[in-house]
Amino acid sequence: MESMDIGLYAGYAFLIVAVAAAIVLPLVNALKSPAGLLKSLAAIGALVVVFVIAYVLSGDEVSTRAAASGVNAGASKFIGAGLIMFYLVFVVAAVGVIFSEINKILK
Repeated sequence: MESMDIGLYAGYAFLIVAVAAAIVLPLVNALKSPAGLLKSLAAIGALVVVFVIAYVLSGDEVSTRAAASGVNAGASKFIGAGLIMFYLVFVVAAVGVIFSEINKILK
């Protein structure tokens, strides 16, 4: 067994542990604090709304190079929606950080 194989298996194990923790720990916290669960659901709902907006805005054009790779119009639309959603969330986060820093300076 090569060292690369050991690294891959260790990476898979860490991924499984991280996914399990990401699923189980929020559920445990939600049982302790139901109000926090509502905030989480609101955040997930907001992300779904942002994705729907991004999906509506995205195009379904497929270049010849992408078509050769097996990308069809539906996949192109999802890829475009993911990119637009990333851009929107990035801009909102950047504005939030800038606003927070300016607000901290003014206080």
